[in-house]
Amino acid sequence: MKLIAGSLAAFLVTGLIAASIILCSATLHVTRRTGALDSGTDWSNVSVRAADGAKLVAWFAEPPKKSTNCVMILHGIGDSKLGSAGFASPFLEAGYAVLLSDSRAHGASGGELVTYGLREKEDVLEWIRFLRGSGCRRLFGLGESLGAAVLIQTAAITSDFSAIIAESSFSSLPLIAQYRVEAWIGLPHWVGQHVSMVLVRSAALYARMRYGVDLALASPLVALTKARTPILFIHGLDDTATPPWHSQVLAAANPTAVLWLVPGAGHCGAFATSPKEFREHVLSWFGRFQR
Repeated sequence: MKLIAGSLAAFLVTGLIAASIILCSATLHVTRRTGALDSGTDWSNVSVRAADGAKLVAWFAEPPKKSTNCVMILHGIGDSKLGSAGFASPFLEAGYAVLLSDSRAHGASGGELVTYGLREKEDVLEWIRFLRGSGCRRLFGLGESLGAAVLIQTAAITSDFSAIIAESSFSSLPLIAQYRVEAWIGLPHWVGQHVSMVLVRSAALYARMRYGVDLALASPLVALTKARTPILFIHGLDDTATPPWHSQVLAAANPTAVLWLVPGAGHCGAFATSPKEFREHVLSWFGRFQR
């Protein structure tokens, strides 16, 4: 009986270690999405070097009438600048220059690991320097999902943005990771919540030991204690990937924040669900800070 119990315990421990390594790898490495942009807009290919030497790439376009207002658009996990290109037209038409960047370890940008804001916020600082050098006086940011979380964390270390928009952001990486792992394993909640917590914590420990990345520090909620940048939070009420309460908690933590909850919209789906209202909300929000 003791032999059976010991064997079962060894099996469970081995399984936990294997599952944690797999989860860690899937978290830090994503499939790269690339592609050409089929658009009438005259986009320039631009690049900067990150603090760790990684080459970061982007597309940059200016409106017909040169402007000193510029918008940086950051995509979500597993996406690329191509996926966020649809947001560019409203801003270009309104007279903003637009930067569409590939986040590190995404698209054509360098970098081996996705760090959920830990290194990405430093990358944003390099793009800010690029935009300042391109004549941008007022900087704005729009982030989707991971991009939103990155922008919020960047706002804690710089006041360069006049205002930002964060759609479908998570409040902290461990919380959203546990939620998604629990949904993936499909066990009853009273079991799944404990299993997911152990897996996520074990994966985070492996990431810290193997790669020197402390994913527990990827927390937009904590960043808001230092951020002073005005933020418009957008979240679809039908978002099952990142539940709306994440943006509700974030908005409640920032006295300058505004929250727009979009009925019928899924994850990062506000523009597709309510395009007219989306355009009105984002342009009026940025317009407040151009004076």
